[in-house]
Amino acid sequence: MDSKKRLIVITGPTGVGKTARAIEIAQRLNTEIISADSRQIYRGIPICTAVPTHEERATAKHHFVEILNLDEYYSAAQFEEDAIALIGNLFEQHDNVVLCGGSMLYVDAVCNGIDNIPTISPDVREAVAHDLDTYGVDFLKQELKKIDPEYYAIVDVNNTKRIVHAIEICRQSCSTYTSLRTGTRKNRDFEILKIGLTLPRTQLFERINHRVDKMVDAGLEAEARSVFPLRHLNSLNTVGIKEMFAYFDGKMDFHTAVERIKKNTRVYAKKQLTWHAKDTSIIWKAPDDYIEL
Repeated sequence: MDSKKRLIVITGPTGVGKTARAIEIAQRLNTEIISADSRQIYRGIPICTAVPTHEERATAKHHFVEILNLDEYYSAAQFEEDAIALIGNLFEQHDNVVLCGGSMLYVDAVCNGIDNIPTISPDVREAVAHDLDTYGVDFLKQELKKIDPEYYAIVDVNNTKRIVHAIEICRQSCSTYTSLRTGTRKNRDFEILKIGLTLPRTQLFERINHRVDKMVDAGLEAEARSVFPLRHLNSLNTVGIKEMFAYFDGKMDFHTAVERIKKNTRVYAKKQLTWHAKDTSIIWKAPDDYIEL
């Protein structure tokens, strides 16, 4: 591929203003945007996931926004494959393509590649879910400790999602998760420019709190009620929805649920900042800074 082709990555913590800046750059360069958001890819929860509005999408074409049903399985590995193929197609028409999102694994999948982890079949996923519900997470921990002690020694054993994921991979591949985790960076045949948007934490947290209030005003409760019957789906294990579910279950009142959404969103933003701090290739800018390209 022509070495002049360039992927411009707009990343940063949630609520910092990535969508607006990505649209501005896409318009300036007359190109298109690939969303790297693991929740905006689903239909049915646009308020919770803050998907670009139809007006915003009309000003710059977005890909990977609201393309999956809530019950469809999707992984970072699938995103890597699909996004790289799309980027190649877009480079036939454009010298630049914009990748925008805060889902760290999705961004890394495109920029660095991820290990060739097998896609988990519905049968394996259902079997592991059954074992979790029937026997509990300790049962799965013991299984992981037996079949892949090396990964068990480094995994956060209090993170049920990671334990389940590791068991799924081991059962699907008939191998150990450790043997598949090479950590080898893949070479891309295009230039990558990473731009991170950031704000002082006080300002960022104020923006997050304000955005949650706007989500509530826009109908977050009604949106959550509309998908409540599907609460078992992994796609709904997301901040904004799970707190509303707790409110519906009577575990907290509405005000507490909203405040918990704000708190959990701030916690997620901190995790994103910690992750991004390890990437020295990111050029940091304030959301309103002009970006030379």
